Order: sequence, then structure tokens, then C-alpha cells
Amino acid sequence: MDTPGNLKTSISELDLDRPNIEDYLPSGTSIQEPLDKLSLRDLLDISPTLTEAAGAIVDDSFTRCFKSNPPEPWNWNVYLFPLWCCGVVIRYGILFPVRVLVLAIGWIIFLSSYIPVHLLLKGHDKLRKKIERSLVEVICMFFVASWTGVVKYHGPRPSRRPKQVFVANHTSMIDFIVLEQMTPFAVIMQKHPGWVGLLQSTILESVGCIWFHRSEAKDREIVAKKLRDHVQGADNNPLLIFPEGTCVNNHYTVMFKKGAFELDSTVCPIAIKYNKIFVDAFWNSRKQSFTTHLLQLMTSWAVVCDVWYLETPKSETWRDSH
Repeated sequence: MDTPGNLKTSISELDLDRPNIEDYLPSGTSIQEPLDKLSLRDLLDISPTLTEAAGAIVDDSFTRCFKSNPPEPWNWNVYLFPLWCCGVVIRYGILFPVRVLVLAIGWIIFLSSYIPVHLLLKGHDKLRKKIERSLVEVICMFFVASWTGVVKYHGPRPSRRPKQVFVANHTSMIDFIVLEQMTPFAVIMQKHPGWVGLLQSTILESVGCIWFHRSEAKDREIVAKKLRDHVQGADNNPLLIFPEGTCVNNHYTVMFKKGAFELDSTVCPIAIKYNKIFVDAFWNSRKQSFTTHLLQLMTSWAVVCDVWYLETPKSETWRDSH
């Protein structure tokens, strides 16, 4: 039987595991201040329940899904620092210019082929779409090459069939590029500004991609109709959806939104896992633009990832689990 002394000791040990909420409150507050200047610190001192609730918010595990985990620094002594400096020179002085050249050559080849095909084959839609799909795959290959991408695909390659939807976890917009270089998917994605939005409105339209604006409520019904129409077409590219609805740091996954599972179609899961040994492929759109994100990838040693095309679960089991 625990004595009061032992019980007090165990409680103190439990308290050590709790986040110290005082570290997250403004300092310099005195308990002697008048009541009209009662601070949050004083309120938490009064109410243990509020203290525990605030501690839970500070230690909220859900927010960890959207945070980058920087690697441990390894250039911490006089022996390793010169090697790190050599690596910086190689990555920025040699690899980066070569990768820019590779990407530029890719765009020259792509545009010199895509523009004539798009303009001259307007009366031959089936042939035009087939060539445009192949060209989009080619430019995606050049993008992956510009990161020195090492991508290993596992499982059978997806085929184009009606009433079929592919769902994948989402780490960055490069997920689409990694998958598109192997199979011409039609993706549903938020409409972006700048040069990315220009590509969405022109080139990616040729593979049947569907765009939406988060700020417009009426887009939900329009997009839902487009999705239902798309999955019915036997000649349409396979539909790719990222049901998490946002980029997650590839260490966790968050609950999938149910829209992808309400299209009365076969759901085919895809898992994408990036190896962080060379670079963290997570794109935090609140902290950096996609252009900055691409530059980060192009100045790394390599982007290494594995893609698993998983078996399609039975519809009853899949629906019950979601």
C-alpha cells in the first residue's frame, strides 16, 4: 500500500511529464496586481482544470502533423565542418546549375512539341489528348531528374478503367509529379496563383485535372459533379485525389475526407514515403512558396522516395473503416 509520502512522490513525477504552461505565458506578471489586470497566468493558477486544458493545447499532437522536423546538425566539429563546406560548394556550384540546365532543356523540348500539337490537332481530340498526356509525363520526368530523383515503384502499374479512383497521402505538390511521370493521372487540386496557376489553367487541363477554390463555397457542388462525370468516362485519365486535403509532413497521416469514397467507384490506395536522409520533401505552404520549395529540392543531394500501389480492399471493409 502506498504511503502518503510515496503518493506525493509519484504525483510529482507525473507532473514532470506535463508541458510547463508557464513557458508559454508572458513573463513579468505579478500576483499582486489588481483584479482588473488579472492575467491568464493568475487564472491558470486558480483553476487546475484550466491548467491541464491549456497544457493539452500546448502538447497537441495534431499540430505535429504539419511541422517540419529539421535534421540533427552534423557539422559540429573542426573535422566535419570542412566536409560540409565542400558539400555546399558541390550542391550549389555544380549540381544546381546542371539541374537548372536539365530542367530548361526539358521545358524547351516540351513547349516545342506541346504548342504545335495543341494548336494543329484541335480537330483530332483523341490523338491530341494521347500525345499531350505523353508530353506531360515527359516534363514530369525532367522535373524529377532536376532533383536527382530516385523513385522506386512497388506493385502493379495503374491502368485506365472507368469508375476507378486513386487516393494517396499528401506531402507536397511534387507528389503529383512523382506519380504523373509513371501514369498520366487527372488530379483534383486547389487552384494556385502565379506560374503554378498558369500551368494548371493551360497544360494540366489536357490531362483532365480538376481545380477548385477553397474560398468559394459554390465550388463544392461544381467539383462534385465534375468528379462524378470524370470517373464515368472510360477514356479519361485515372482520377487521383489527396483526401487529407492538405500537405502533411510524411511522418504522420491525418483523417481522409470522405468525398473520395462517395463516388460509387473502386478506391485504389497509393502510399508515398520520402526518405529524409538528403532532404525533407514536406512543403509547408504557409512558410514558403512552391518556387522556394523547388529550389530547396534542386540544391539538395537527391530526392529519394518509394511509391506503393496497394491492393484494392473490398468495398464493404473500406467503407466500414472510413
